[in-house]
Amino acid sequence: MKGKDDFVRIFATGIRDILQKIDVDFEKLQEIRLRVDKPLLITCAGREYFVSGKGRLSTREADGYMVQKKELLETMEYISNYSLYAFEDELKQGFITIQGGHRVGIAGKIIMDGERIKSVKYISFINVRLSHQIKGCATEVLPYVIQGDEICHTLIISPPRCGKTTLLRDMIRQLSNGTSYFQGSTIGVVDERSEIGGAYLGVPQNDLGIRTDVLDCCPKAEGMMMLVRSMSPRIIAVDEIGDYEDIHAIESVIHCGCKLLATVHGSSIEDVKRKPLLQKLVLERVFERYIILHNYKQIGKVKEIFDERGTRLYEKEVLSC
Repeated sequence: MKGKDDFVRIFATGIRDILQKIDVDFEKLQEIRLRVDKPLLITCAGREYFVSGKGRLSTREADGYMVQKKELLETMEYISNYSLYAFEDELKQGFITIQGGHRVGIAGKIIMDGERIKSVKYISFINVRLSHQIKGCATEVLPYVIQGDEICHTLIISPPRCGKTTLLRDMIRQLSNGTSYFQGSTIGVVDERSEIGGAYLGVPQNDLGIRTDVLDCCPKAEGMMMLVRSMSPRIIAVDEIGDYEDIHAIESVIHCGCKLLATVHGSSIEDVKRKPLLQKLVLERVFERYIILHNYKQIGKVKEIFDERGTRLYEKEVLSC
């Protein structure tokens, strides 16, 4: 990954030295987890490993380097540039987005103000999720999504850690810039958890194209309607739909003439049908394309593509492990 040395500097000195020694392709590194008095863990290419004090990877818990509380606190100081107060609004949502678009999830003692989260104290758990761009990964699916000079309402269905956000990000980029057979379109992105654009100080760190506008850290339902009212997008893109408010906003967006790109956790259309709120959208054939991802052998691969009637348009042969 670009900026590897800059990236590892967000960690406490001792952990930084360990991460510099690990023999992995940082382009395949997905998560780094720190928990007080628990072993250092990474997830790489879909597999979890304990990391020893010498930077060796192991599947044995006993080999893992034990993270100390002072190291976790030191890491938080570097992440927040010694001012957690400056990130108070993000902390309420459970994460901080850092330069490069990487997202740092945090957990600890939650302080409430009535029914609202006020802040997080005694942070004892950190999950650093690395942001990766794979430009061109959507090229294979775009011909199934584009019809003439329009795109189809599309839902990407994927198990966790299978690359749905990565695929969505590249679809946004290519549709925004345009291709040899599709003129670039204005796209509005509601990036509720800063995962699509990875915005840092309001500026997306990931390339989302030249005709893309982003609402960062904005609730999906409110953001979709804000974009319709203010930015006149032809396409709206959101990640991980599922709440009642999301579904209501989707219906409004579609009635306004906007096309929709969205993702949801699952492994099949049947999975989506079993979600009561999404079932209605499937049965009413709101989505015109369903892209199913898998993680056999390699993360982020397209398994199948279906149309609104459930007709299979594309199938990739998947060999069992």
